[in-house]
This record gives sequence, C-alpha cells and structure tokens, in this order.
Amino acid sequence: MFSNPKMLFQKPAKQPGRCDIPVLGMDAQFACFHRSAVAVVWLALLLAGCRTINPYDPKLEPPVPEAIQPPREMNKVSLPAYRIEPPDVIQIEMLKLIPLPPYRAEVFDVLQIRANALPDQPIDNYYMVEAEGTINLGATYGSVRVAGMTIDEVRTTLDKWLRQWLREPAVSVQLARVSGAQPVTGQYLIGPDGTINLRQYGVVHIAGRTVTEARIAIQNHLKQYLDSPELSVDVVAYNSKVYYVITQGAGMGDNVRRLPITGNETVLDAISQVNGLSQVSSKKIWIARPAPHTLGCQQILPIEWDAITQGAQTATNYQLLPGDRLFVAEDELVTFSNIVGKVTAPIERIGGILGLSNSTIRGYQTMGRNYNRNRNGN
Repeated sequence: MFSNPKMLFQKPAKQPGRCDIPVLGMDAQFACFHRSAVAVVWLALLLAGCRTINPYDPKLEPPVPEAIQPPREMNKVSLPAYRIEPPDVIQIEMLKLIPLPPYRAEVFDVLQIRANALPDQPIDNYYMVEAEGTINLGATYGSVRVAGMTIDEVRTTLDKWLRQWLREPAVSVQLARVSGAQPVTGQYLIGPDGTINLRQYGVVHIAGRTVTEARIAIQNHLKQYLDSPELSVDVVAYNSKVYYVITQGAGMGDNVRRLPITGNETVLDAISQVNGLSQVSSKKIWIARPAPHTLGCQQILPIEWDAITQGAQTATNYQLLPGDRLFVAEDELVTFSNIVGKVTAPIERIGGILGLSNSTIRGYQTMGRNYNRNRNGN
C-alpha cells in the first residue's frame, strides 16, 4: 500500500491553537491494528497450544521425595492393621463352647444318647435333663436320674438301667448342649481400661491389639473354663479412629466436628460431611497432620479448593489419616463485620436504654403539666 514506510506519517496542516503532532492516516492505522491483532492472537495460540485451564497453583505443593508423598484421591494407601481401642465395639461369635472335663450334667442340659434297644422302642435321639434331674427314655424304659453325674457316670448308669430289658445295650452318651454355661456370643464395648467383660468368664485386656491378636487373647483366656474354645472376632463400630473438621466462626466461636474414619475419606468427603463451606468460611483450607512432639515442626498440607471442585484436580484432594485436623479459615470481611458488631452492640444498647429513659421522663413531666392544667380549669 505504501512503498515508503516514512509515508505512514503525514503532517496535517497547522491550525491555530493546535500542536503540530504527527498523526497516522486511516489506512495506516488500520494496517497497524490488523498486524498487532494478528500478532497478539498468534502469540496467544503459541503460548496456549492445546492446554486446558488448570486452577491448581503448583506453589502450594513443594517438591518432596516420592517415598514420602502424601496419599491423594487417585493415589490412596491402605491404613495399617486396625488396633482396637476404647470405645470400639467388637462382635464375638462362639464357634465351639464345651466346658472343661469332667463336666457334670445339669438341669436343661441336652445329651445325645444311642443304644442297641428294641426295634419298636429305639434309643437314638437328643434327651434333655428335666427339672427333676432325670431323662425320659420313653414309655418302655422310663426315666433315669442323671443330674450331677459326669458323662462317664451317665453312660454307666444307663447301661445298668437298660440291662433290665436288653442283654447288650452298648450305650453311647455325648454332651450336645450346655444350659448352664454363660453364652459368649455378642457385642462388647471396649472399656476405658481397655478390657471387655465376659461376665462369668472374667475380663480380657485387648486394647492396642489387632483383630487377630484380640481373638487369640480371648481364646487363651477362655481355656481356663472351656475345652479348646474356638471363636471369631470382628469390629462392628470403629469409634476410636477419627479425624476433625474445624471451621472458624468469624469471631463467633469455632465449630469442631469429630467424624469416624474408615480409611477412604478425602478432603472433599470431609467437607461434604459438614454440608460444605458455610457463609462465614473462606476458601483458605489446610490439613494439620499430627507429628511426634520431638519433630519440632508442623505438618501442614495446603488445599486448593477451587482446583478440587472446579477443575477436578486431585493434587490437593488428600486422603485423610486418623487424627488429621481439616481446618477451614474464616472470611476476613465477615470477621471484621462481626467484631465491629460485637464492639458497638453494648454501646448501642446503652444508647437505647438512655434514650428510652429520657423519653419516659419527658412523658411523665408532660403528663404532670397536663394534669395540673386540667385541674385548675385552664
């Protein structure tokens, strides 16, 4: 368009009261604007490329060795073996409950008895020791008293009794069910001293043990009362391992929520447990992770809330561990407003009381003057 670049600038004719400043012509101005716009767009495309918007600020995560990287949403870890502590609740299922020999039959015990009896009057069934201490073998053989006898004594007694009708009874007796033994199956709360109460079998200390260690400890304790006890143990209420969500109250007191941990919670899960961020909360959030008192420093994990929620970034959506404190800071403007309100509220109240008192006194004075005026006929 212009063969000579100097022709881009042209001097307009001087006019009175105007400065003599070089001005671009319309065509030249459009050409320069077009080239500038193309350059800006080209530079933006060159810098952006095919990148997506990432609201996460990498400065929040200083580089640390891979071995000590904190677990995150897409890189979780399994927690160590759960150790039972107060006030957990465990479930015990008794698989084998046989008293130590020699056991003496008691009322309402059940015995399994077999014998070579008459074909039309067989003896092969479960028989309960009745309230009188006897077992009823049927109309032909009658009842035999067995309460207070050992299993061998019951076998010998039945053998002698049945020889009245049978030549070789060959009696077999087994203990099928014990009525007097205290049942162990049930749920047990770990007491403050770390023990569970098994009632007539005493107490067992299991605090600080894993589920397997607790099962072995209970079995060893029951061997004092039972013959080769077998049982299973499981935790039904994980009450001892928790994390905390602390929300500042903008000058009106902090809110603390104690939540049980199952080993799979992240920052987003924890915030959802408290119904999200409140109206007085800011987006300044971090995890304070407990450390040994000898460490001499704090373990702080900053959290980028917008990156987690808006960008689905997992870098700061950390996995929570037992004892973690998830701290949600307060909004500074709301805090300032609340503090000002707390300071001025007593002054406003005192002013209101003074104003009310003043108006009341004036009302009484006015009422007195009107009363005297009416009395005097004025």
